[in-house]
Amino acid sequence: MDFSDILRDYSLDVLDHGQFVLNALLAALLSWILSIYYNRFGRVIGNRSRFSGNFMLLALTTMLIIYIVKSSIALSLGLVGALSIVRFRAAIKEPEELVYLFLVIGIGLGMGANQPGITILAFVLIMALLILTQVSKAKSILAADKQMVLHVSSAFLSEEDINAILLEKVPALSLKRLSTDKGLTHVVYDIEFDSMDQISQVKSALLAKDPDLSFSLIDQGQLST
Repeated sequence: MDFSDILRDYSLDVLDHGQFVLNALLAALLSWILSIYYNRFGRVIGNRSRFSGNFMLLALTTMLIIYIVKSSIALSLGLVGALSIVRFRAAIKEPEELVYLFLVIGIGLGMGANQPGITILAFVLIMALLILTQVSKAKSILAADKQMVLHVSSAFLSEEDINAILLEKVPALSLKRLSTDKGLTHVVYDIEFDSMDQISQVKSALLAKDPDLSFSLIDQGQLST
């Protein structure tokens, strides 16, 4: 091999290393964005910031391994042997953690295989789906918060009196149960409201008519008022 061949091989190595640095920066950026999303919207109870702090290191480590072994069968076999010796005993308590880890590893695999385009495209699509899912859940939670179960017991007010008061204060209600016991009128409603101020107004209006009235507001099986 003459000097020109050595120079050509060295130039190719420099270009290849430059691509590696670029892919490494992209992997670090994508894993950093993912860690921010996980810290903000992750549902795991625990130290999410500590867990997500490993995303960048995991992505870059995976990229380095794939970059080194991708062109060598011997190195690939050596990696299999090494992994059979080293056992990972990290406790993954939540499936959500495993999903994020796989996504980080996928970023490292894609960048290590020198496929930045498809990796970035897949990451953008996955993040878009995660954001849409998060928005949908937020809307569902908001809608659920506006629907509650109201139980009223009164010895003074009739069903018609209670209905009239509620219809003035809340946008919608549905009678679920009506019963009388020893002079007490018991009514249960499914009600919708626009703000907690409406609930306060309903409670004040009912108590103004009957100070001894029993008032219970229940949200998904938990007592709210």
